[in-house]
Amino acid sequence: MEENNDQVLSETEATETNQSSKANAELEAAKDKYIRLYSEFENFRRRTAKEKLEMSLMANEQVIKSLLPVIDDFERAEKAIQNKDNKDIEGYILIHNKFKKVLEQFGVKTMDIGSGSDFNADLHEAITQIPAPAENLKGKIVDVVEKGYLLNDKAIRFAKVVIGG
Repeated sequence: MEENNDQVLSETEATETNQSSKANAELEAAKDKYIRLYSEFENFRRRTAKEKLEMSLMANEQVIKSLLPVIDDFERAEKAIQNKDNKDIEGYILIHNKFKKVLEQFGVKTMDIGSGSDFNADLHEAITQIPAPAENLKGKIVDVVEKGYLLNDKAIRFAKVVIGG
């Protein structure tokens, strides 16, 4: 009878051990599934936050690109007006400067390009090539026809330049 009780106890212990290992395996599987799901959710959250930021920047870029011709017109008009004696110029210049400051607040910068600068195809668009007026201007920028602009250090409009040949 004692032998029978020992056998029943060992079978019970074996069953409990088997159930315990089964429960541990299920627990490990659930933990693994939880960790994978959590990681997937974190990746999704980061990706959507990045996409939101990119969409916002892209929308700003489109608006600013459409405003660049306005600043070009301001600069052309300022050049034409400065030759005349007109006291109304001050208001015009004030508006022009205010407009430039608003663009700067949104990260817009004018490309600083002068005569003799190196040509960079990533920032400049060569519209023509002329004989170099000086030997040191061969392959360099001779004149800037239209200014280029950067938005947060990304070219949103290439500078149109004349290259010395």
